[in-house]
Amino acid sequence: MSDVRPLPNPHEFDVTIVGAGPVGLALAAWLARRSASAALSVALVDAREPEAAAGDPRAIAISEGSRMLLEPLGAWPADANAIERIHVSQRGRFGRTLIERAEHGLPALGYVARYGSIVHALALAVRRTQTHWFTPCRALPPQADAGDAFVTLPIQSAHVQRTLRTRVLINAEGGLYGEASTAKRATRDYGQTAIVGIVGVSAPQPHVAWERFTDEGPIALLPMGGVRHADYALVWCMQPAQAARRGALSDAQLLTELGTAFGERMGRFESIKGRAAFPLGLVAAHTLVEGRMASIGNAAQTLHPVAGQGLNLGLRDAHALADALAHAGATPEALAEFARRSALDRRLTIGATDTLARLFTVDFGPLSALRGLALTALECLPPAKMALARQMMFGQRR
Repeated sequence: MSDVRPLPNPHEFDVTIVGAGPVGLALAAWLARRSASAALSVALVDAREPEAAAGDPRAIAISEGSRMLLEPLGAWPADANAIERIHVSQRGRFGRTLIERAEHGLPALGYVARYGSIVHALALAVRRTQTHWFTPCRALPPQADAGDAFVTLPIQSAHVQRTLRTRVLINAEGGLYGEASTAKRATRDYGQTAIVGIVGVSAPQPHVAWERFTDEGPIALLPMGGVRHADYALVWCMQPAQAARRGALSDAQLLTELGTAFGERMGRFESIKGRAAFPLGLVAAHTLVEGRMASIGNAAQTLHPVAGQGLNLGLRDAHALADALAHAGATPEALAEFARRSALDRRLTIGATDTLARLFTVDFGPLSALRGLALTALECLPPAKMALARQMMFGQRR
């Protein structure tokens, strides 16, 4: 473009992170905390200022393991609401299991917070560090230097183009299923759309999360608190045609259908706000690392929301990557070590989420009976239930 003015002297950094969502911000904060002796220089590039997301009302599930990673940064969202019990069942069919925080000796199984609150808390933590910010800037396709010692990353802000040279480049950009390139990635279209929003109920059960499997797909209700503890984050999965039809309904009509689908365990659904819909699918990169470039968070995988694992897996990966870079420096060897340490957790989490999404989204009579048996068996086998819950809360790290 003729109006782009390249700056003559490139900026050089040890680590450049593209994407200032929760995972990219957490990585920058952990690097600042863990690499004091290594003195790694860190740059953060994003198309908008992180503070622009402060008012984003979307609800995010945060595991107890993620809380333990975020709190030392001073980046715990003030509005996080604890989940003390998870109720998993089938609507109108037998089979259910309960997961209780007391079984694990923990203050909570997880938490629910607004996306904007998480980003705001992490942005404040990173602002207190020496991280170099390039926002709002758009990252252009990177290139490896001839000597393979740096990656060259052009970035564009307004009508100014700059060139960053970085020893390692981390892609932490977010996105929904269907928005990213599927090259070098495994993909699966679940043939479902999720309707999301914040709903109010007449008979809330504070600190209880619900996962109800219906003939259309799972319905998740996550407690967000509120004045009467009556606000819940809704994730309602269904076929795209049903989502399109329901998208045209009034709030009252939609709430009536939701009540029929979910049941009366929390009374009536009285209100909904922040209605939105998005397609559901799996996209998982075959490898997290290529030379001096690595991917984390939604840049590495987008998951079905059935178990609330997307952000939590991304945070665990960011923490492992920060640890590897702090110990081995900004080198390809550090990235390779990160990939090795993350492989088992990533394989188990993606596999479990994908299996649950497929097992509990098929409307087939005999399979419904098998699902009921599986839930009942899980309730009757405490060690199995414990192992599954620990994986969802803490993952696997080497």
